[in-house]
Amino acid sequence: MIASVPWSPLWQGLLDGLGVVVAKIYDLIPNYGVTIILLTVVIRVVLLPLGIKQIRSMQSMQVIQPKLKAIQTKYKGNREKQQEEIMKLYREHGVSPFSGCWPVLLQFPILIAMYSVVRHPQHPVHIPESSKLYAVIQQQIPQPITSISALPTTPGPSSGTQFLGMNLLCSAKEAGNPNATLADNRQVDGKQIVYHVNCGSSAANRVPYYLFALLMLGTTWFQQQQMQKASPPGAASQQQQAMLKVMPIMFGVFGFFFPAGLVLYWTTSNAWQIGQQYFMLKNRPTAESLAAKANSADKPAKRGFLASLSERAEEERKRRGGTVRKPQPKKPGPGGGPGSSGSKPGGGAPKKPGSGGGGGGSRKKRPKR
Repeated sequence: MIASVPWSPLWQGLLDGLGVVVAKIYDLIPNYGVTIILLTVVIRVVLLPLGIKQIRSMQSMQVIQPKLKAIQTKYKGNREKQQEEIMKLYREHGVSPFSGCWPVLLQFPILIAMYSVVRHPQHPVHIPESSKLYAVIQQQIPQPITSISALPTTPGPSSGTQFLGMNLLCSAKEAGNPNATLADNRQVDGKQIVYHVNCGSSAANRVPYYLFALLMLGTTWFQQQQMQKASPPGAASQQQQAMLKVMPIMFGVFGFFFPAGLVLYWTTSNAWQIGQQYFMLKNRPTAESLAAKANSADKPAKRGFLASLSERAEEERKRRGGTVRKPQPKKPGPGGGPGSSGSKPGGGAPKKPGSGGGGGGSRKKRPKR
């Protein structure tokens, strides 16, 4: 049983939190259909960064497809080396071969949570008892029932859960049936609890239920086709391709048996995803942009202002000829004195030009006789 699962308290807390959000939206806008649509938009906005990342990864996968084919051809006879190089290519570009399936697969946990919240009767009830939504649901499905005699024999008013001619507590299976019922999984006095609900009484009442079930199937199929066209050939395995083909049919069947409120949620979520993918798939990355992104990831972090000035000063110093040399001591001149002045140590006067000795004067040339 679910109560024995270790994470059951966390899961129940998530369901209760989702029920609080639904009830708060209904308190502001007392229309159950609009409430579900707004809740769907909130969920999609929260998941938007992840959805964008997944679509970008899928687009990158399409860009690197030529490189992937080249690796497969080059290492055709070495399966291990081929897988190693392919995984290296994936890491360099930040892509995943399963990116095309994730946008739909990640919605399953949320779908299950929504089913637990909008399905009635439910145990425990995840909608706060003080909310308006709880009151309108109690009019049709009063809980808890302590005896069979306390069960209402006629359907309660469904105005609080009506949307586009549908009672969102009903499914397409019960639509148009004047004796439609919703069974509880609990028993009282040894008998199963069954609630009478108003799901319409004529064939015309089935039309909106069937249309939304078809919309659920159609939007799921279109979304998958949209993703497959954007994915590179061979990106999905045969098992994944089979799953993508079966999934729309599976959800079409679900749409016939699920409460109409859940069908409305899934159809709205699909419509959002289709629009999101349409705008994102129009702007595809190129091999050049991916390479530039990879190169920028390898560059060191930018230096500070002072460090930049110091680096520029060093470059300018090198350009002008290197470091400034310290003044070197001058060599002593002839006779032991310092070279430039011609004076001896001890303060002797310099010799006049033409005089003898070892002075630094130069002799005039005599004319030849």
